Amino acid sequence: MPIIRLETFIEASQETVFDLSRDIDLHQVSTAQTNEKAVGGKTSGLIGLNESVTWEARHFGILQQLTSKITKMESPDYFVDEMVTGAFKSFRHEHIFEAKGKGTLMTDIFTYVSPVGVIGKLADGLFLRDYMKELLIQRNEVIKKYAEGKKS
Repeated sequence: MPIIRLETFIEASQETVFDLSRDIDLHQVSTAQTNEKAVGGKTSGLIGLNESVTWEARHFGILQQLTSKITKMESPDYFVDEMVTGAFKSFRHEHIFEAKGKGTLMTDIFTYVSPVGVIGKLADGLFLRDYMKELLIQRNEVIKKYAEGKKS
């Protein structure tokens, strides 16, 4: 099971970073390269505990849908979203926020299981893990830019 762990320091309050990380509208801005759109469940604003969202996006040339649900939340320290339905066998994304000096350390821990057994494991090693990591890095860059007031 691949695990992607990222740490991003953001010069903004923990509350600001926490809220931007669960903002569905900002998520759509951060995933413009895949034309990701919220098409079901909570489709705008801040997602909360036990709420779900269905995303539609194009990955590897294929239009896909994935529904995730916020399964744990402790504001402004932590929340977890987990796949309910989608292309993966499973995924879990932990979002952790720690006040550090004049900002916030945002930590992502993303674990997933690819579909299709051995073929999925091969895809992980060849390209999928790197692809998922790059999506998370791009998303974090947008959160950082908005949190620090550098939207342009």
